[in-house]
Amino acid sequence: MPFRVEPDASLKDALKDADHALSGVWVCSGSPLVAEICAGAGFDWLFIDGEHSPNDLGSILAQLQAVRGYPVVPVVRPPVNDPVVIKQYLDLGVQSLIIPMVNDAQQAANAVAACNYPPAGVRGVGSALARSARWNRIPDYLNRAGETITVMVQIESAEAVENVEAIVATAGLDGIFIGPSDLAASMGVIGQQNHPEVVAGVMKSIAAARTAGRYVGVNAFDAATARKYIEAGAQYVGVGADVALLARSTEALAASYRAEASGATPDSY
Repeated sequence: MPFRVEPDASLKDALKDADHALSGVWVCSGSPLVAEICAGAGFDWLFIDGEHSPNDLGSILAQLQAVRGYPVVPVVRPPVNDPVVIKQYLDLGVQSLIIPMVNDAQQAANAVAACNYPPAGVRGVGSALARSARWNRIPDYLNRAGETITVMVQIESAEAVENVEAIVATAGLDGIFIGPSDLAASMGVIGQQNHPEVVAGVMKSIAAARTAGRYVGVNAFDAATARKYIEAGAQYVGVGADVALLARSTEALAASYRAEASGATPDSY
């Protein structure tokens, strides 16, 4: 007889039981090895990115497998709010999704529908073929699938901030994730994530989600900014990225040796 298995916890399960804001790191390298290193670092969640990173279905699957042995929740962002793409991600075994560029309530409803089987949604049925149901080894998966999936949508435009109250009122939506970088660009202040108008948009979105009883997260690589948003009510925060950490650390190490070669005292090794 095959082993009967139970689904892993998704992001909403971790948030429900959390007594602190959950910190997470982006995994943008496309590497299962790097994902596994990050999974063991002590973060609460990992953000495996399919929008701006060199990932495809195969590399995302490999990363999900690589991190599963660690007490961390993998969260995956597909490249687009499309039911076909989302179906493929779900069938891979993705259980926590952040859907990008959701600007109004209808787009949020479309994302929720893509993550649910009929009659609640439009997800195609392929559980016997898919890792999501462990090839039908999860008992009654078709009727339980909605319980195993967390659906977050990304607020990252001025239009989305304007519509945020309607977005967070969407039935079946678990919460939102705020992207200050694209929000700044949409407000005409690209690269200025701490511009007062951007910060105001983030704060408005945090307040709207908490008022509606939805989970809310935000991207904030600057520690002071992250703490400010946590104090405002953010429950999960993206605080860094594998590629950025590698880039800055290698730059600092190289600079320290260049300084030594020039006769200056290196800052650190």
